[in-house]
Amino acid sequence: MNLKRMSKQFANNLKTANISKARRLDRNNAPSYEGREGLVYARVSSKRQEIEGSGLQSQESRCVNDLRTIGVPYKRSFLDSYTGGGDFMQRPAMKELLAYIDASPHKEFLVVFDDLKRFARDVEFHLKLRTAFRVRNVDLRCLNYNFDESPEGRYAELIMAGSAQLEREQNRRQVIQKMKARLEAGYWPFGGKKGYKMTKHLAHGKIAVPTKEALRVLAPALEAFATGNIVNRMDLNNHLIENGFWRKQQPGRYINKLTEVLNDPFYCGDVEYIPWEVLRRPGHHKGIISRETFELIQKRIQREDSGIRVRLDVSSDFPLRNLIVCSCQKHLTAAWSKGRKQKHGYYLCQNRSCTLYRKSARKADVENGFEKILKESRLSSEIEKVVGVVFERVWNQEIGNLQDKQSAEKQQIKALKERIRELTAMAMKAPTTQLKNVYEAQIEEVATELEGVEGDLVQGIDFSIPYRTALNKAVGFLKNPRVVWEKSPVEEKQQLFYFIFDRKLEYSKETGYRTGEIPRAARIFEEFIEANSDDVEMEGIEPSCKDIAD
Repeated sequence: MNLKRMSKQFANNLKTANISKARRLDRNNAPSYEGREGLVYARVSSKRQEIEGSGLQSQESRCVNDLRTIGVPYKRSFLDSYTGGGDFMQRPAMKELLAYIDASPHKEFLVVFDDLKRFARDVEFHLKLRTAFRVRNVDLRCLNYNFDESPEGRYAELIMAGSAQLEREQNRRQVIQKMKARLEAGYWPFGGKKGYKMTKHLAHGKIAVPTKEALRVLAPALEAFATGNIVNRMDLNNHLIENGFWRKQQPGRYINKLTEVLNDPFYCGDVEYIPWEVLRRPGHHKGIISRETFELIQKRIQREDSGIRVRLDVSSDFPLRNLIVCSCQKHLTAAWSKGRKQKHGYYLCQNRSCTLYRKSARKADVENGFEKILKESRLSSEIEKVVGVVFERVWNQEIGNLQDKQSAEKQQIKALKERIRELTAMAMKAPTTQLKNVYEAQIEEVATELEGVEGDLVQGIDFSIPYRTALNKAVGFLKNPRVVWEKSPVEEKQQLFYFIFDRKLEYSKETGYRTGEIPRAARIFEEFIEANSDDVEMEGIEPSCKDIAD
């Protein structure tokens, strides 16, 4: 006989003995609940249990009937849907129940529940709950167990609680073992991920299948990010929002979710779950991108995380900190050194394996050398003209996308308002209160979605104003970067740096900047001229409408 069966048998024997003793006591001295008000507590651990015989309504009905039988007035029910162990005193309905009791200290209550397992499936929290009710002078009544405050009764209750905890922990272990086995076989055993839905398959059981939305929007967006057509995560995030993949929340709230998607091999057809030590392996579900694309994305993220980043501790004293690296490719740090009469600033390498470790470069040498590079980074007159062409084309494309988005949002608003009218009519004709509540909940969801769409809708803005401002600022900076750099605050300098250079600059105390290999972002415009030499209008900054359309 295994441990679980022995504990159950022992618990049942104690329960039988305890109930028999309680019944003998009841005949001679039945408990009196006079003056107490009846409260019902019910709990289920899954949605399936809610609609089956052990559901909330079934438990509540039994407890209410029991209160009528013993002549205690029923006041209110507290219903929980809570899975597993943990602090049972933090269950929403249990907290609400205790708060309700605390709000009426002059009253006495009787709390009824269906089974001892509904009270707590953990010995520690079972005892805490018992104490919480005892200090509030609350009587407890269980339909499948008689509480007895004798030493034997308390011992039996402890064994019953321990048996419930053992059963819960064994069930949890079995569930984890089965889910881990599914993972190792290449199946995702948890809920569907964003862009996927779980469906039943004759051969595979439950399997993740990509949605039409994921194939239409997410897959090409990830491909574009991998190849660099979408520059960074914020642009990718905005693209997904504009095309309806993300909904209902502000754009900033999706950044972390997007990063999870980018780092998840699930989207290339693999599965892994590090918490259970299941390493990456081919899955049976269909990926929406190739493994090659996923690896390109990882390289993009690593480059983005290790490269273009604005420090939070930047100082106006050392504006180039975190923007320049040593010849060993480690960042140069910066600090002040106190001399006899004044302080002196230095940039230095902290890499112990570097030949220039702790060899200080004067602040003036580093920053004057950088200003010299800025002077040499001015755009030629030919490239200056083409900046306007590039901006015009990109701007018109963005305006077109925005107009398409606004048109789609207007149609969506119209459809949502019509849906609200339909649900309102259905709610008014609902034959039962329960069905009416369902319609009202749907109306609230649709109204929330409508509010979000209406909040995003932008109308009546003259887009020529921000266009001219952006164009003038960009041209001005590229035309004379040194002047703009000197006038900008240090936080903006950290951003402007990457408008001229596409990666950090290398500086050596011995040789200075490696000017022959400086990565200027102006090459973007030079490449544009080479690729569009036949159709770029060069008479002025602005091209003709025909060129824009092309």
